[in-house]
Amino acid sequence: MMMNKQKFIDKFMAAFVLLAMFKIIGIVAQLFHESFWSVVGTLAIFLIVAFIILMVITSLKDKEQNQKYSKGRGAGGGNFYIEASLFDKIRDKYEELARKYIAEKEYKKAAQVYMNLLQDNYRGAKILADGGFYNEAAAVYLKKLKNKSDAAVCYEKAKQYKKAIDLYKEMEQKEKVGDLYREINDLKNAHIYYQMVVDDYTANSQMVKASLIYRKKMEKTEEAQQILLKGWNEDKDPFNCLNNYFANISDVRKLEMEIEDLYKKTPGYKKMIYLDVMKHEFRKDVKLQAITRNIAYEIIAEKVNTRSEIVNELKHFNPADEVILKDISRFKTGRNKMFRN
Repeated sequence: MMMNKQKFIDKFMAAFVLLAMFKIIGIVAQLFHESFWSVVGTLAIFLIVAFIILMVITSLKDKEQNQKYSKGRGAGGGNFYIEASLFDKIRDKYEELARKYIAEKEYKKAAQVYMNLLQDNYRGAKILADGGFYNEAAAVYLKKLKNKSDAAVCYEKAKQYKKAIDLYKEMEQKEKVGDLYREINDLKNAHIYYQMVVDDYTANSQMVKASLIYRKKMEKTEEAQQILLKGWNEDKDPFNCLNNYFANISDVRKLEMEIEDLYKKTPGYKKMIYLDVMKHEFRKDVKLQAITRNIAYEIIAEKVNTRSEIVNELKHFNPADEVILKDISRFKTGRNKMFRN
């Protein structure tokens, strides 16, 4: 049993020495490509790690000697115990080292520990981003993790807008492409991509979203209103289209005229939707109450014979009138008696 453990430790030490040789060769090679202090930093991390590993191995060997005369351990179990303890302790030391670097705001060194020693590229990239090294984080996300989304976010934070735009194009995030073109004052390309977004929304009958792109990002108010009217006329989310159409008209007199004109063109099957929109307009401004109440009365009178419950809508246009509430109650009672008879 002791021989097996000793062989394991000897093999591990031999592998470690070989790894150290390759690492030193790599560091020397870096001298031709990186600054002196960058290479010194890398060497320092390696020496610290080497010290940690040697301390752990020494500790485990001492523990093994102390357990030499203990009972009940088979060779296989002993090997497993040594291996698990060794790698757990080394990993814990790496974690401790990384936390130390983070506390000291040495984010690049912490990232190296995570990526090179703990083989955790995601945490390494996140540490770089948290430390403000967005370009370096983006490179890790792209090359090691194949994560275009997080890489694009990092490039955007680094104000590397063209690199971010290229990635967003690959991911077909057209609105984001438009936003970044607008950020660099390239309005021509921004509007090209915003129009693509509008076309996609329109094709999916999402007329309100299309109108918001026109109005808020392209500053095309008239086009926004036209697309809302199109949605209303073609029954593509008609309530929200009409509601937003009226909401975009700030001049009360003009709004009053639009409410009246559109009502005259409204077919019978859509008048209940128009009535729902009138509830919102009635509450919006006192100046709109007369026109919205008259339209509501007309719709209710037209529909009451086939939909008696529509009389309940009167209370929305007469919120403080107790008499009309009593009239509604009497009407409903009378209708109920008529149907019972």
